[in-house]
Amino acid sequence: MKKIRTILFVLLAIFATDSLIAQYGYGNPYGYGNRYGRQRSSIPQAQAPPKEPEKLTAEQIVDEQLPSITEALGLDAFEEAVVRTTLIKSVQQRIELQILELEATKMQEAVEKIRNRQNEELKAGLPEDKYEAFQELQKNRFKTKKKKKKKKKSKE
Repeated sequence: MKKIRTILFVLLAIFATDSLIAQYGYGNPYGYGNRYGRQRSSIPQAQAPPKEPEKLTAEQIVDEQLPSITEALGLDAFEEAVVRTTLIKSVQQRIELQILELEATKMQEAVEKIRNRQNEELKAGLPEDKYEAFQELQKNRFKTKKKKKKKKKSKE
């Protein structure tokens, strides 16, 4: 009789622990987690630095702006090519200046030289009325931005 009780006790203990293991990890303590819940690693995870947006090339910048310039000025194919090549040169030189990080006075002088060269090339390649319209277009873009800022400040 004692033998039967011990056998029953052992079988009962085996079935009880088997069901407990099934509840804590589906029978495998290392496969789906362990018996003690989710463990965190003591090694900190390195976070990747946020990626900087890719900088646009001079061609990409000009290609974004050229349709609006062409539409506003009514340029034909030749005039559009003149404006495109001139603007690409100017934008490329300005990008190179930003990379060099010159002193403020030298930077202003260099930007002024680039602007003068750009204006001369555009004046030589475009008819007078379209050149003047291009100059007005450039001036109006900057003025509208400033006006919007002033309006926002006055509303607040």
